[in-house]
Amino acid sequence: MAEVLSQSQIDALLSAARSGEKIETEEDTPRDKKYRRYDFRSPRKFTKDRLKMLDSIFENYSRNLNSRINGLMHTSCEISVESAEEQRYYEFSNALIEGDVLTLAYAKYGEVTEDTPALLHISKSLLLSMIDRMMGGEGEVDDDLDPEYAFTDLELKIVEGLSQYFVENLGESWRNYIQLDFEYGRVEPNPTMIQPLGLDEIVVIMDLTVKFPNCDGHMSVCLPGMVLTNIFGEISRLNTAHRNQDETAGREIFESLKTTEIDLVAEICRTKLQLSDIY
Repeated sequence: MAEVLSQSQIDALLSAARSGEKIETEEDTPRDKKYRRYDFRSPRKFTKDRLKMLDSIFENYSRNLNSRINGLMHTSCEISVESAEEQRYYEFSNALIEGDVLTLAYAKYGEVTEDTPALLHISKSLLLSMIDRMMGGEGEVDDDLDPEYAFTDLELKIVEGLSQYFVENLGESWRNYIQLDFEYGRVEPNPTMIQPLGLDEIVVIMDLTVKFPNCDGHMSVCLPGMVLTNIFGEISRLNTAHRNQDETAGREIFESLKTTEIDLVAEICRTKLQLSDIY
């Protein structure tokens, strides 16, 4: 049923028509909508499903590393995944300062070893706490620690051992998807002097929180976008090959069943007879 206009509404329409003003209807009135900001100059390279896969992988990594650090440090430790974010490399490198320690590791799967390294960064206070525990201390760290504190040669040697330990356990968390290993490269005591990746290169930053009874800090793993693309491509290829193998095996089984001889016995019914009747 058409809506009946009142006299005042009719007068308003006529006056608007005479003056040439635009007549706004209820449909023309803008409504408040929520839009998601999207940067077309830096399009996202990885889908939410891929980031969820990485989150699951590093949840597994955090559990494995948690139990092993508890045994190594002889104390309770909690490791959890905070976030998985796609960024540009300069956003990661700009957060590093002189005196931080950066570990380089190279992904290896099958016969392929990636040339672009993955990067492992552990906050300075957390490293000093673990070094103190390795030296027999309680892991206490000064609250007024100088941000530009530089590690000694002895401390760097312990950091190298810890970094190798973290890198070796990194590959185990990928076992559900691919046979992947990370080879320890080296430790850089001053990451501001090197540039292993292009500043505008896409990376995925896995941020983990490590908590000890008297200290906590962050550990970040920077995964280059090109390396991840190659790994995801290999996972897809292996999954396709596995499905093809299953289909081929299924056809072979059905073909062999076609020529199989099976003895069939049919039993109509059962009855009881008196021996006298049979006689």
